[in-house]
Amino acid sequence: MGLEEEIQELEDEIASTPYNKSTEAHIGRLKSKLAEKKEKLEQQASSGGGGGYGVEKHGDATVALVGFPSVGKSTLLNALTNAESETGAYEFTTLDVYPGMLKHKGANIQILDVPGLIEGAAGGRGGGKEVLSVVRTADLIVFLISVFEIDQYDRLSEELYKNKIRLDQDPPWVNVRKKGKDGISVNTASGVELDDETVKAVLREHGYVNADVTIGEDIDIDQLVDGVMDNRVYLPSLVAVNKADLIEPDYLPKVEDELRERDIDPDEAIFISAEEEKGLDSLTERIWEELGLIRIYMDKPGRGVDREEPLILREGDTVDDACEKLGGSFDERFRFARVTGPSAKHDEQQVGRDHELADEDILRIVANR
Repeated sequence: MGLEEEIQELEDEIASTPYNKSTEAHIGRLKSKLAEKKEKLEQQASSGGGGGYGVEKHGDATVALVGFPSVGKSTLLNALTNAESETGAYEFTTLDVYPGMLKHKGANIQILDVPGLIEGAAGGRGGGKEVLSVVRTADLIVFLISVFEIDQYDRLSEELYKNKIRLDQDPPWVNVRKKGKDGISVNTASGVELDDETVKAVLREHGYVNADVTIGEDIDIDQLVDGVMDNRVYLPSLVAVNKADLIEPDYLPKVEDELRERDIDPDEAIFISAEEEKGLDSLTERIWEELGLIRIYMDKPGRGVDREEPLILREGDTVDDACEKLGGSFDERFRFARVTGPSAKHDEQQVGRDHELADEDILRIVANR
């Protein structure tokens, strides 16, 4: 029996096994076996060689446009950026990955128009493996779906999940430390419902014999497997609904209901028309927010505050991160910094490397000569 048949058998057994406390450990073992076999199948496929998509990352952040063929990704890319991606009203227009640069609030945001995803992409159909490998390197995923086919979201998100991309969630609080003897010991925080035997069963399927396992939050079996394998990618996402200009007002409630069925708040989705270039300002602003970018205006000696070309950082970044992005010899020469703006207690506050910056702060670095 080949790996694909073994995977199908495991999936069938998982689907047919009722989930309860008495079957939890068994299901944990099955899901662990399934994850390992999928990993092995993927390694076999990648060892076979073949072309991929080599896209060099540029700018301050990278966004991947994910959607089915002919949903309008190329048209949207051209409307948002300086790219010239071929467009056409038929499937598979985009046969390579096309990058474009969105300039917003002083930031350069790389937008990637990837070939349209189809069902089975995670298994390699339609060059899906290569497409998904590009998506994994992005900082944000924008789902572009047709207003007439909201169910496209189900298939797209499933393909991303199969390729180890976890959307809009943090990595599970799971820590595994190997040791030399004494078997597997489990330490769980209060509120964790997985029992110790289930945790041990999952660990054993992944080859652990002696280990200390700490689980710091309530998680399910799938999250436990994710935490143990530790090769998942966690990315934020947003949903853009295209061709919104083509629907009648009385059709909108149906669209909103279909979004809610998929746990997408209609007020959070962005309704656009890439063809008519409507709703693009709202989409651009949401991309900025989801990326968590901030502008830092540098106070340059003798030249004043540069508001034309801000230093672009991420929420939570510090003066040290600013120094690193600026480059040069600040590591050796840094004395202190002065900050004016939202993060400062007062104008020209003297701060150290660990001071957390905020959007539109003015930063002056004082360094030894």
